[in-house]
Amino acid sequence: MRRPCRRQAGRSSHGRRVRVLRGRRLRPARGAAAGAGCARHRRRGVNVRFVSTAGRTSPVTLAEALLEGPASDGGLFVPERLEPLGAGDLALLRSQPLTGISAILGRRLYGSEVPEDELAELLGDALDFPIPLTPIESGIHCLELFHGPTLAFKDVASRVMARLMARFATAAGDAETTVIVATSGDTGSAVAHAFTGVAGFRVCVLYPDGLVTEAQRRLFTTLGGNVTAVAVEGTFDDCQSLAREAFADGELRRQRPLASANSINIGRLLPQVFYYFHAWAQLPSPPLDDGGEPLVFSTPSGNFGNLTAGLIAKRIGLPVSRFVAATNVNDVVPAYLRSGDYAPRGSVATISNAMDVGNPSNFARIVHLYSSAGEPLEHIRRDLAGRSFDDDATRRAMRDVHDRTGYLLDPHTAVGYLGLKAELEAQGGGTGVVLATAHPAKFAETVQATIGIDPSPPPALQ
Repeated sequence: MRRPCRRQAGRSSHGRRVRVLRGRRLRPARGAAAGAGCARHRRRGVNVRFVSTAGRTSPVTLAEALLEGPASDGGLFVPERLEPLGAGDLALLRSQPLTGISAILGRRLYGSEVPEDELAELLGDALDFPIPLTPIESGIHCLELFHGPTLAFKDVASRVMARLMARFATAAGDAETTVIVATSGDTGSAVAHAFTGVAGFRVCVLYPDGLVTEAQRRLFTTLGGNVTAVAVEGTFDDCQSLAREAFADGELRRQRPLASANSINIGRLLPQVFYYFHAWAQLPSPPLDDGGEPLVFSTPSGNFGNLTAGLIAKRIGLPVSRFVAATNVNDVVPAYLRSGDYAPRGSVATISNAMDVGNPSNFARIVHLYSSAGEPLEHIRRDLAGRSFDDDATRRAMRDVHDRTGYLLDPHTAVGYLGLKAELEAQGGGTGVVLATAHPAKFAETVQATIGIDPSPPPALQ
């Protein structure tokens, strides 16, 4: 190791102290059948390429984008082009279950690198849990993304990504790959479970010591096997910085193949497009265009991968009027939408800890999506509203919704609910969907303290 950098001390999941250094492996210190694709995509292969937001590398294949993680020029991969859906495609999607929607959109977003039948089988295997749309009050629905193995929305993309990466790595005969994931709570458990026991991969989870809930911590520190969890003294932003340093270290990457499983990896982002369409298809009268009653999606946002997937869904044809980027007091993006000044800052700890991000990586992708516009900020503002709420407002929303409807919100979903209510009121009505990103039992202490109810823990937390 030639160039040691800033050291971060922590402890592994086994309680040992760890030291994470540049140029050294990140490890403890010693001591259902899917629907058919669109007809024209069945007739011919689709060559999908990915480019860097920094614009200084050549386009790459899906396999290269997934296994590289961030681009070599420091940017993030995005699809080179996004082909819009037609009216016939939307009518077909509206009639499909989640597996059918994912198979149709998967051909469009992933291209022909994976044979169509194999891709449909892979997606059906990964998405083997329900994602229901539940009405909670007039005009407002919750898309329940917490029925997967780790009870958070990140199960969807992590399970798809792990299967695709395993397929490509096996086909290429790659040496063992170390997957590095920084987590503010939910990502670590979703990625760890998705890769547990997958041959050819080791997982290193970096998490901020003391800043995740006990339920979250148990889900990624008790697996063992090919998963190592490392507690870092600092915030999620510090964990993310360590991961970035590892990927920027050419010497380390020559020693061992590295891959990212955070939403900087395009493989974590694209599967999230599926459930925006799945939510739309479950509405009582899903619109086929955005000319009728406004449809608004509110996305609890931290690193902004989930929101970016929604904007991609709109770009390819999802009939949605507007999105809400709902944040806690870590409101860098809502502040940007107000002022036009993007000013990252240190994160602040809140009860919605998975959104405690002061420098969201996916902001670069959002800007890139709108980079062809003459005034990108104005175009972003047309599609996206920013709303931020503190912990007191979050608790009030949790109590209010439960008192009126009996529905339990976790703190993150409560922030999304507040953002949706504010936006619907601002535009005089409409239909709204809030992404319910985590099961309330993952935040049992906060729910108990706020509402006086101990949410029943599913088997995954028992």
